[in-house]
Amino acid sequence: MASATIGLLHPGDMGSMVGASARANGLRVLWASEGRSPQTLERAAAAGLEDMKGLAPVVAASQVILSVCPPHAAVDLAREVAAQGFSGIYVDGNAVSPQTGREIGRIVEKGGATFVDGGIIGPPPRKPGTTRLYLSGEQAGTIARLFEQGPLQAIAIDGGPGAASALKMAYAAYTKGTSALLIAIRALAMQAGVDKALLDEWGLSQPGVAARSESAARDNARKAWRFTGEMAEIAATLESVDLPGGFFHAAGEIYERLAKYKDAAGTPSAEEVIRAALQRNRV
Repeated sequence: MASATIGLLHPGDMGSMVGASARANGLRVLWASEGRSPQTLERAAAAGLEDMKGLAPVVAASQVILSVCPPHAAVDLAREVAAQGFSGIYVDGNAVSPQTGREIGRIVEKGGATFVDGGIIGPPPRKPGTTRLYLSGEQAGTIARLFEQGPLQAIAIDGGPGAASALKMAYAAYTKGTSALLIAIRALAMQAGVDKALLDEWGLSQPGVAARSESAARDNARKAWRFTGEMAEIAATLESVDLPGGFFHAAGEIYERLAKYKDAAGTPSAEEVIRAALQRNRV
């Protein structure tokens, strides 16, 4: 498959840049604007994606479907595509557990598609060397070759469906898990009135940790709404191999408390975010 038409579902901050990377390889990239926000429309247009309005025409015209969505929506999206009779290659690039990834594989394969498991590590790929799309499954190499040019590096790995998701879970467990832990630690110190003393001690014994705690709060606040589901997937991944997942359930609650920043006009201060972590969400 030297070239292919890719249906991208759905171009958020990450997905739009993944689509732009596919466009850099000369590929046609389609998406469906139905029900999407004006901001998504702007991102897709800037990335050079072709709007087919609805899901059905995207599926009908695509040889590859690439799913890049919040983890809680990944299974339902696979069902929607399978219901359209898609028989090409379905790539799930979401932050889901290996179990969820394999479930998605069963859904799309039952509908006639070939499944490739994927996991994206790094920020939206705006420049080379920052972001990798790991792929596993029989056609992983085929998909990797579609991204040989452009800023996104696609890497096929051994292990079959679930391997790429396991790698993503292990990596995110450290990056997003430690960010949630640092936010919680700062919130505890702030509530106890020892925040300045803690920062001073970190300056003496743990250089760099104070700055990491600030960036963990500030840089993740507007993305936190997506991380709640991801923490649940990491917990399930650990529990599937008889490791405790409780820490990541707690991390998910920290991020849930920050979900109000999803549509914030600007980046909140670290202090504001840390104080928000102290407030349990009320239903």
